[in-house]
Amino acid sequence: MGHEQHNAAVAKAFPELVSLFDIGDSWKKSKGLGGHDIQALCITKRQAGDCQLNATGKKPKFILHAQIHAREVATGELAYRWIDLLVNSYGKDADITALVDSRELWVVPMANPDGVDIVASNPSKPVLQRKNANNTSDCGLGSTGVDLNRNSSFQWDPNEGGPCDETNPGAGPASEPETLAIEGLVNRITRDTKGDVNDPATADTRALFITLHSYGNDILAPWGYTNNPAPNRAALVALGKKMSAFNGYPVTTGDGGVGYFAPGATDDWAYGTRGLPAYTFEVGPGSGACAGFLPPYTCMDSTFWPKNKGAFIYAAKAAANPYGALPGS
Repeated sequence: MGHEQHNAAVAKAFPELVSLFDIGDSWKKSKGLGGHDIQALCITKRQAGDCQLNATGKKPKFILHAQIHAREVATGELAYRWIDLLVNSYGKDADITALVDSRELWVVPMANPDGVDIVASNPSKPVLQRKNANNTSDCGLGSTGVDLNRNSSFQWDPNEGGPCDETNPGAGPASEPETLAIEGLVNRITRDTKGDVNDPATADTRALFITLHSYGNDILAPWGYTNNPAPNRAALVALGKKMSAFNGYPVTTGDGGVGYFAPGATDDWAYGTRGLPAYTFEVGPGSGACAGFLPPYTCMDSTFWPKNKGAFIYAAKAAANPYGALPGS
């Protein structure tokens, strides 16, 4: 089942729980070349005012964002495991039922659908496409496009790479429609609780953002563009360690643990412009049977989902007061 079909099927089967939104276009669709809508699901036991494209809802919001890098296939699958857990466990599992009753659980399960099409274009040997399908500069199969995780409107850096580099940041900040889609969604559904870049987010923040990547078994917290500490660094690391208790991934900031900076990344944007505690989960090890961009599907059941299911549940709970007293403290 394709990702749009999965989204539509879940929304049809659980109309009291799932709201499905078209939040923007892929690059190819924006050019009239086919392509896809960028879709988001909001999952909650819907009451008046819930799952609206505004920041006035009463429930805390947990946003899970996946497969911005097309070849990182485990990330989209994790997002769908999360969606299916929420809807299929409602009314059957007390913990999940309480979450769905009390939170808006937003999911963007496929942030780069054109890129995913490129990955899947050769089923016998998937193309290791990282970027979107922007072919303004034709660099050949697997190398053409813009790195959407260097294209945000926060700390965009033109020196991140040339047109054919894997970290090509694009022609300018938020130049790509996929970037505009996710920034537009988050801007609409969350309150801005952060002022200047050097100001901390306020204690009344009631949302949390996780973007899924592969691989490295890491939790990366702001900042990712510099080694200077984020204003809320202590709280961000503390919350990261709570999630780490479930998946075992160490928490790092700056270039610690990964050895590179990521100016223009989505997580820094979410924290730097909105005040959201924002994390990158790097799913999967760097070596061994479940390593790499295309791990065996069995790794989802054996490792990736068991490790991250609890972390996602914890994150959704913590969204109510992420800079304050954390669940289980």
